[in-house]
Amino acid sequence: MSQKLLIGVFLFIQVTTLQAQGTLDYTKDIIPTLKTHCYSCHNVGNSKGGINLEKYEEEGRIIKDGQLWLHVIDQVKTNAMPPSHKPPLSAEDYHILVDGINDILVKSLQNKTPGKVIIRRLNHTEYHYTVMDLTGISFDAKNRFPSDGSGGSGFDNQGGSLFFTPLKMERYYDAAEEIIEEVYQDRAKWDKLVPFTYKLTLWQRFLTWIKSTLFSSFNPVNPPVEAAEKVIYPFASSAYRRFLKSEEKEKLLTLFEKVYANNHSMQNPERFDRSVGEVFKAVLIAPSFLYKMEEEPDVEKPVPVSDFEMATRLSYFLWCSMPDQELFQLAASGKLQEDEVLEQQVTRMLEDPKALRFAESFVTQWLGITKLKDPNAPLGDLAKFPLFTEAIKDAMYRETTAYFYHILTDGGNFLDLIKSDYTFLNEDLAEFYGVKGVKGEEFQQVNVTDGIRGGLLGMGSVLAVTSLPTRTSPVLRGKWVMEEILGISPPPPPPDVSELSEDESLHEDLGLRALLERHRSDPACQSCHEKMDPLGIGLENFDAVGRWRDSYGNTPIDASGVLSTGEKFQGPVDLKLLLMEEKEKFARNLTIKFLSYSVGRGVLFTDETAVRELSDKLIATNFQPNLFIADLVKSYPFRMKIKDFQKRSTEI
Repeated sequence: MSQKLLIGVFLFIQVTTLQAQGTLDYTKDIIPTLKTHCYSCHNVGNSKGGINLEKYEEEGRIIKDGQLWLHVIDQVKTNAMPPSHKPPLSAEDYHILVDGINDILVKSLQNKTPGKVIIRRLNHTEYHYTVMDLTGISFDAKNRFPSDGSGGSGFDNQGGSLFFTPLKMERYYDAAEEIIEEVYQDRAKWDKLVPFTYKLTLWQRFLTWIKSTLFSSFNPVNPPVEAAEKVIYPFASSAYRRFLKSEEKEKLLTLFEKVYANNHSMQNPERFDRSVGEVFKAVLIAPSFLYKMEEEPDVEKPVPVSDFEMATRLSYFLWCSMPDQELFQLAASGKLQEDEVLEQQVTRMLEDPKALRFAESFVTQWLGITKLKDPNAPLGDLAKFPLFTEAIKDAMYRETTAYFYHILTDGGNFLDLIKSDYTFLNEDLAEFYGVKGVKGEEFQQVNVTDGIRGGLLGMGSVLAVTSLPTRTSPVLRGKWVMEEILGISPPPPPPDVSELSEDESLHEDLGLRALLERHRSDPACQSCHEKMDPLGIGLENFDAVGRWRDSYGNTPIDASGVLSTGEKFQGPVDLKLLLMEEKEKFARNLTIKFLSYSVGRGVLFTDETAVRELSDKLIATNFQPNLFIADLVKSYPFRMKIKDFQKRSTEI
């Protein structure tokens, strides 16, 4: 054994022993090490990458910004920090930083804390599908309502970004009027309403109520109020995703009575139907319909969500809509908290066609390809790429959605997102890609054995949205791979950084590789570009709209590269193989994305224990989607809640 290795082993044992004895002190051990190796670049006056480590004078501040310090540890563990032009860490300093800081963070997570109670407005997609499942009416919420923003995790179901404005409230009133009027005008399809009997309980009446029928012909034998409650209560209960409270029943029935009395000039059954319709409008603008609401706990400690709240969390996670009758029945019977039942429901819900809604909503926002649906997005200049039509954009969008839906529901594997031997094409998109033998307008699974197209990195949707309108951008593509596949966010560029030349003749004569080498010769740019550029260069055989190419005009394309960790590759096929080895990073990133989407908020440092457990299970189960989603809905953050006033950590 070499002397250097012996010293390293000795120091490792020494530091591990000190830590086990509890003598590794933040003030005496960790701060001096930070001063030696970190403060010169990350201090009050020079917060490189926007990070100032000098302000963390106390151990408690590290815990408060736990996610940042997890990132610091990761940078040290991967040898990204200190940078290559700085002296490296000794074995002793390495373990003081990694083990000492990690120990502080792990201890702070021993008392589990779920996220706050979720009270948030339905986003436009959820509103659309909830109205459709409730009434059968397809209301175009996205184009009729003011646009929603995306939350910190890039999803539009994040409670912090779903604001409520006077204009939005006005549009909800108009929508309720339009939806109920459309139902009323199409009453012929509602005539199959099953008569309710007075012997049935409210819950039994709800279960036997056919949701596709709303209006009931008035029966003069029964008092109108009694007849109305047998239609109003089930509708409102379904809309509110729970049993009605006594005061809610009273208000709804009182409203019916007032409207019915004012409609005395109408003839029955129109008087009855119109009066019920007005109550339905009131239901569609009620907070209990427009918001995903959960009861605030009476105690300050974490408590399980109720069965009806669990049903709603599940349905809006996997269906973007209200719970169906089976979920309601399980909630009413108190069985929805059982692990086995949750696993069965995940399987059932993924097998239901409504899971396609989730597949589209989740994957298109995660990957950032919603730009393909935006006519104003600067993608693929038509003057330079005349074949990049709206039809091709739509086909690329559908390819990605169909691919992800297949992985979720047809025995796929999340690793297929990085590399596979298939994709989904129709004839037009196949021709655009240069893939032979695909006929017809319908999307179909197509085997691609050359390793080029299988996986996200070979999809035109991703390649187009990570390019500039007239050319590719290895920087944008490399940054996308880091963030969306590996879950690594590079720091923002320095404010005075120079832009890459847009001189087309230079691109043709030198190629992007040479231009990028010139660009990152600036020391201020080098450290980040060493990580991003090789990932993007590996995709240079795809042009700005995702077609394969071999040259930049006069210059052959060299898509080979060396990752910052030293691995070499020769092009996109090799690059995928290297990314397949980054299972831990990919699993963690997937976990954070799924968890954030499922609970409708950013992932917090207090979720770190759950993130690690779910990531480990995802790897252990070989990235099987159904098993992972079942583990997620059984996880602590998904099943528990805490009072809203509790202090929250910074979001990832």
